[in-house]
Amino acid sequence: MILLIWSSDRAQDCARAIERAFQRQVRVVSNLQQACEHLQSEEYSAVLVDQWITEAEPGQADFLFHHLGTAAPVFVNFGISGVERIVRELRAALNRRGRETMLARHNARIALRNELKDEVTALLLCCGIALSEPGLDEATLARLRTIDEVANKIKEKLTISEEECEAVTTPAATPKAQSASA
Repeated sequence: MILLIWSSDRAQDCARAIERAFQRQVRVVSNLQQACEHLQSEEYSAVLVDQWITEAEPGQADFLFHHLGTAAPVFVNFGISGVERIVRELRAALNRRGRETMLARHNARIALRNELKDEVTALLLCCGIALSEPGLDEATLARLRTIDEVANKIKEKLTISEEECEAVTTPAATPKAQSASA
């Protein structure tokens, strides 16, 4: 969901255009106090803010910034911006936030892998050795196989493929770069 903070009569038209462009629900509020209430009770992917509101109500704007959560803030001068420009600005902010999120997940996976790789390897080796022991009863074998399977699943989830690594480290092509290469 997207939160639009704008007190103009044109806000509903802008919200409908955004809903059509992104296939996401847009909630319209007319002031920062209402926006803060909504941010505390719901999750938003983006918050569109009219620039003049942040200047007119700096205390409320600061409170709003502290409650954005994972929402991408988008500051627009609604007075001089057309709907097409607002949609472009929002699309750019959502794309930027998507790349930032993907990079953060990638970095978290690397850190987790680096922290757990020795333990997972030791677990797999111990399971392999224990499974090769002669004379184990079926219940013990079944438990060891389950532990081995789980350890292998953890190893797979922590493994980063080259494609994933490239997708995260290569900047996304911008529309200008795509049209220039065509």
